[in-house]
Amino acid sequence: MFTTESFDTIRCDVPRPGVARITLARPRQMNAYSWAMTQELQQAVTAFRDDDALLVLLVRGEGERAFCAGGDIGGHEPEHRARVHASPMGSGREMRDGMQQVLFSLRNMDKPTVAMIQGFAVAGGLALALACDFRLGGLGAKLGDTSGRFGLLPDEGGAWLFPHVMGYDRALKMILFHEIYDAETAYRLGLLTEVVAGDLEHRALEFCDTLAAKAPLAVRMTKMMVSRAMESTFQSSLGDAQWAVMVANPTEDVREAQLAFREKRVPKFRGR
Repeated sequence: MFTTESFDTIRCDVPRPGVARITLARPRQMNAYSWAMTQELQQAVTAFRDDDALLVLLVRGEGERAFCAGGDIGGHEPEHRARVHASPMGSGREMRDGMQQVLFSLRNMDKPTVAMIQGFAVAGGLALALACDFRLGGLGAKLGDTSGRFGLLPDEGGAWLFPHVMGYDRALKMILFHEIYDAETAYRLGLLTEVVAGDLEHRALEFCDTLAAKAPLAVRMTKMMVSRAMESTFQSSLGDAQWAVMVANPTEDVREAQLAFREKRVPKFRGR
């Protein structure tokens, strides 16, 4: 079950029915992630995935300065650093069991996920945002990749996510030239789903409310069909659709939607 109990580096709550929210809570470090944060994020994301009462996940950063500034280069726990450096394979295991695992869990999620971006979302922070299905940014959002400035790599998942969203040449240019884009440019490049001129928090929750009000099974199966189609052939996608409709079409939600249409009212979906 998704819990609102306190963590050290993140906060979890349920601001609206069906909507879970995870807040990266290291504002002094611009919400850069440490090893501890990746472990807490993975625990929270898994709990959201397994809680059928929750339908949409909103991920945000605390404060106005940043959604997430990537990995905290100097802020990892001493015990963790010692374990990493004790073995030639330590850095690889750190990536596999840390932020890479969080991003994989988000990408593999069968529920919609939304990133709310204020301030900087750079390097691994941009990868975290792109692992979500939708990204809403305020006018002050700054998105890009700065890892190369420190001789580092887009190793959290950016090497795959960036070109899939932006195209190969634009992604490689962003990485090699260490570019950071304003909100409007990021929107044109596909990094943002929507630029919000007004109250970003209000719009993000409104966006989540709209998703949460839809037929849950249809939403989850649609997301998985579209996600799989991005990495498969047309024939395979048609096969996915065939088995999916056998599950979705006979549901009570479909019958309720048809009845509501005839009665000229809003349907009440129950996820069954």
